[in-house]
Amino acid sequence: MVYTLRMPKGTSGNISGKNDKHLTPKQMLFAKEYVYNDGSKTQTECALAAGYGESGAAVRASELLNPQKYPLVVRYIQGLQAELDKKYEVTFSRHVRELAKIRDQAIDKGNLTAAVSAEVQRGRAAGLYVERKEVRTGTLDSLSEVEIKERIEKLLGDYKPLLEAEDAVIVD
Repeated sequence: MVYTLRMPKGTSGNISGKNDKHLTPKQMLFAKEYVYNDGSKTQTECALAAGYGESGAAVRASELLNPQKYPLVVRYIQGLQAELDKKYEVTFSRHVRELAKIRDQAIDKGNLTAAVSAEVQRGRAAGLYVERKEVRTGTLDSLSEVEIKERIEKLLGDYKPLLEAEDAVIVD
């Protein structure tokens, strides 16, 4: 005799009752809400937006993000995140093209300051400008007495006009 096991509607045929063959529309919607709202919504709010009940949304969201319970959902989320990362990835050519677009839009609007700024940023990205910073270390302790006296003399000479200037009198 052969017995046929009938599963209740909505289950996938495995003992746990979880669908391990494909994602349900609710699971896909949850994943999209979770990825595309990137922190602006909690995982519970994403579950609610996907259509899960209010009483169990927090638990369901936690379960859907658990790779042991729902590996397909977690893999789908990772795939969506990878797509977004690729879409918004900063590359040299994309960066320079965007700066050129900004420059052109600024020129079209007559905003030459913004156009020049965008063009300078393109030049920096291309390596045409070299920003040089000089950091000097050392203390007066490392200088000899003669070197310290020479530096003081030089500073006094440089600022002599300021030190000897008389107070200005403003006449109305």
